[in-house]
Amino acid sequence: MTQNVSETEQFEVREPEMQRIPFVFNSPHSGRVYSRSFLEKSRLDEVSIRRSEDHFVDELFHSVTDLGAPLLMAHFPRAFLDVNREPYELDPKMFDGPLPPFANISSMRVAGGLGTVPRLVAENMEIYRSRFPVAEAIERIETIYKPYHACLRRLIARTHVQFGLAVLIDCHSMPGNIRLAGTGQRPDFIIGDRYGTSASADLSRAAVSLLEDLGFSVARNKPYAGGFITEHYGRPARGLHALQVEINRGLYVDEATLQKKRDFPMLAQAIGMFLGGLAAHVQADTPSSSLAAE
Repeated sequence: MTQNVSETEQFEVREPEMQRIPFVFNSPHSGRVYSRSFLEKSRLDEVSIRRSEDHFVDELFHSVTDLGAPLLMAHFPRAFLDVNREPYELDPKMFDGPLPPFANISSMRVAGGLGTVPRLVAENMEIYRSRFPVAEAIERIETIYKPYHACLRRLIARTHVQFGLAVLIDCHSMPGNIRLAGTGQRPDFIIGDRYGTSASADLSRAAVSLLEDLGFSVARNKPYAGGFITEHYGRPARGLHALQVEINRGLYVDEATLQKKRDFPMLAQAIGMFLGGLAAHVQADTPSSSLAAE
């Protein structure tokens, strides 16, 4: 887990031999390479600091390249830098020195300790021993955040040009103890479309239906409707659709030891079936469907 990582290794794109479907997959929170310098700044041990990871989500979605779609995945951990935030959602209490005047210091995510450079990991555990120079935060944004999003934009634009539409699937996991308010239901998956603003209703309904047909319990938008990535890249009126897929970690990982469960391969296979069905649904409607231009 602990490694020294160069800028060029902070993330990667796994490409199919040929892109055959109008999908782009993104796993921004499954990075698990923690630099020694980062760990030295942290008050947390090497297990506790991993509580914010979307554990092994990149592996759960590995089959997308076989379907003919690219997968962008982070190697840097979410605790170090969260690319599912605005570029400058920063907490001034974390840093020595003034933040740039354009920084968003008052968002709910900053208040909750979960800004672009997070203050907390899950369970409200403080990451850092002390303040550190604001220049370090800006460097993370300039050298990792911005190149990551530039790469994601290129993948989406290429797909849109090739197929006339693009579907971004933002891949995440959620704690196993999540329950739906009012029902107590523990969903296996949550499909987020920013309450219908980041993807067509037809696409969201198809995703929910396909997962339910596979035997999973599925919720839509609650409690996770999608973060910055879903909101920022989803433009259904232009044929750009973005769905956030949250997977219950209790299905596939022991959250105490962070070890994969025996059912991990079966879940990965089921996700592959789900994605194959979703791709077939979209392709059946292309190019004349409402997906191409709402």
